[in-house]
Amino acid sequence: MAPDITINNDQFTLYLSEQQIHDRVKELAARLNNDYHGKVPIFIGILNGSFIFFADLIREITVDCEVDFLKLSSYGDAKISSGQVHLLKDLNCQVEGRDIVVVEDVVDSGISIDFMKKLVMKENPASFRVVTLLLKKSVAKVDFPIDYVGFEIPPEFVIGYGLDYAQKVRNLKSIYRLAPQE
Repeated sequence: MAPDITINNDQFTLYLSEQQIHDRVKELAARLNNDYHGKVPIFIGILNGSFIFFADLIREITVDCEVDFLKLSSYGDAKISSGQVHLLKDLNCQVEGRDIVVVEDVVDSGISIDFMKKLVMKENPASFRVVTLLLKKSVAKVDFPIDYVGFEIPPEFVIGYGLDYAQKVRNLKSIYRLAPQE
């Protein structure tokens, strides 16, 4: 079992193990492979947080596909979203008439994924779906379905497996949550 970790005097405990994540990524990929059989979707990773999940997921995809990335910012170095989304890197692909699958690390407030959907829908895709590793359903305010969800989690601060704390610890193989203050 992975040990607890301390970062900037904050204690984090193991929440999702490397094996749990690996197994769930394979399940999500199997569903995507089935749903996109005979199609050539464009998988769009949201940087920076989704890059590890995106890489693991795309290696399990067996249908022909393309990949692209968007970079958004709504957190900075904080533990909670600023409430404003900034586009830092735009798409390089042609979206019109294509099946789009956005790959996100976590849908938290829903502000970033809502921004992303509005951006993509302006380009008239054939379809738009979202796959997220983590969904904080109790706080996510989106008026469209999150089509593929790895894990529903409570609204806690989590790190590891691409998720950062002030741009650090993305390289942890498991996901940890902030331990309650005593």
